Amino acid sequence: MPADPPPSAGEGGFHAAALWRDALRIARLVANDPHGCGGVLVRAGAGPVRDAWLAALHAAMPKAAPWRKMPGTIADDRLIGGLDLAATLAAGRPVAQRGLLADADGGIVVVPMAERLSPGTAARLAAALDTGLVRVERDGLAESRPARFGLVLLDEGIGEEERASPVLAERLAFWIDLTDLSVRDIEADADQLPRPPMGAAVLGEDAVTALCQASAALGVLSLRGPLLAARVARIAAGLDGRSTVDEADTIEAARLVLGPRATRLPPTAPEEAEESDAQEPDEEGADGPPQEPQPAPETDAERTASELEDRVVEAARAAIPPGLLAQLAEGGLRPKVPRAGRIGAAAASSRSGRPAGSRPGDARSGRLDLIETLRAAAPWQRMRGREGRRLVVRPQDVRIARFKQRTETTTIFAVDASGSAALERLAEAKGAVELLLAEAYIRRDKVALVAFRGRSAELVLPPTRSLVRAKRGLSALPGGGGTPLASGLDIAMQVALGVRRGGGTPVVVILTDGRANIDRVGEAGRAQAGADALKAAAALRATGIRAIFIDTAPRPQDVARRLAAAMDARYLALPYADASQVSGAVKALSQETR
Repeated sequence: MPADPPPSAGEGGFHAAALWRDALRIARLVANDPHGCGGVLVRAGAGPVRDAWLAALHAAMPKAAPWRKMPGTIADDRLIGGLDLAATLAAGRPVAQRGLLADADGGIVVVPMAERLSPGTAARLAAALDTGLVRVERDGLAESRPARFGLVLLDEGIGEEERASPVLAERLAFWIDLTDLSVRDIEADADQLPRPPMGAAVLGEDAVTALCQASAALGVLSLRGPLLAARVARIAAGLDGRSTVDEADTIEAARLVLGPRATRLPPTAPEEAEESDAQEPDEEGADGPPQEPQPAPETDAERTASELEDRVVEAARAAIPPGLLAQLAEGGLRPKVPRAGRIGAAAASSRSGRPAGSRPGDARSGRLDLIETLRAAAPWQRMRGREGRRLVVRPQDVRIARFKQRTETTTIFAVDASGSAALERLAEAKGAVELLLAEAYIRRDKVALVAFRGRSAELVLPPTRSLVRAKRGLSALPGGGGTPLASGLDIAMQVALGVRRGGGTPVVVILTDGRANIDRVGEAGRAQAGADALKAAAALRATGIRAIFIDTAPRPQDVARRLAAAMDARYLALPYADASQVSGAVKALSQETR
């Protein structure tokens, strides 16, 4: 099915107004039953449009309903509850405190920067959405508290790579994108006050069937899609004062819930001409062979149900966002490739970095976590014979703070710039370095360049993220002369060790055909040069630094494979590589080092 034509200026304004009306309608539906809807995934950056929508949702909530804002780095004891340390020390027995999710029972939890939620926090939120409870089993406590809340995920990610957790997103009925709306597109809505909740509206079998058929037609694989759509249809009917879900409620639920979840376009309806041809009488007449029994004609109820399914599917298709519709028209959604971390690999640290919990240990081996130490000792005071205000702390209570640091990744290119045949490979390496540098601004990585030619190697570009500096160094890099491969590997290893001593994560990428002819002291001779190159490769392997060997010869060489094996590097033959291929290979293989 061809994609819809781009809207004109007038159509764009109409689309923006319709999108804002849908957003306000979603706010009222969520306010009527936050936990039943699950919540809303809001794709928008911080600004007046998002603030206006949040204000509309807050105004539509009952006045006594909780409204909580959850920091993305919240600790478990604040999120789900835990030991109330002050009360426990005063009472001499474990006293529990409520967490944020229990405090939000019957209300809304707003999560800014949802694309940066840790998997553990996302899992705890998902469990609470599924059960309506938070369970605390820690610090000598074992209890459950009600936590029936609605979740508002504020997704501020840039591009397709930064998205909120799909584990949470599929549990939320509504996905809205306010990115393209401006202040001129939003308008005040007087119908924001909550209405008295109605009883549970009755959902007929035809409506359930229509929603399931629409889900299948749109490629919504998760059963949560039609289940949430059915809940929304009942909420919409109750919000509008009806005790039974009608066709308009079913269509609205499909449009608001199923449309944004589509992964394919629904099949087109059969042409009328084909239907008329199929209904023509048999030319052989009554004397012909006996005809197969025809199915009984549809009853009025069956015809009505079929028409409802068609209308629901069309309504859901019309609600597919324009960008998603264009992707589906081109042949479906492309599977997302796992990406490397934006700022390098996470490494454990005993002294500095981001707090990452605590562990039992000796205070001399790290930083004492005083609060967690007291928390571990508090439940046992009565058994230890506590006297007066004196707190009895034993060695097994001592907790050491844990930290995590994000290491910076530095890609070190060791480029063979020797001989006239290497000029083409050198141009490809320059293009790959420039491509990686452009992406380093997002990933916060660095790039370095080592060139070996003539009788020695040199560090042309120290580790940097400066695109101007990189281009200046690359443009001045000449080619020609011998191949001092061992010297190039030695310099690359020295740079990598310096990066690692500074707390970074080095990745060495060697671009050469492997045919060395200059040894470590600068003398010509293939035999000695080859032996020195193997020794340099073994030394690089002994450091444990990850390496990628890109064979740039017109045909893959055995000598290059031996060198790659000696340095325990990933071997990649790219006889006709271009800059984009080299860049893609480096990014894919660097994922393993993270």
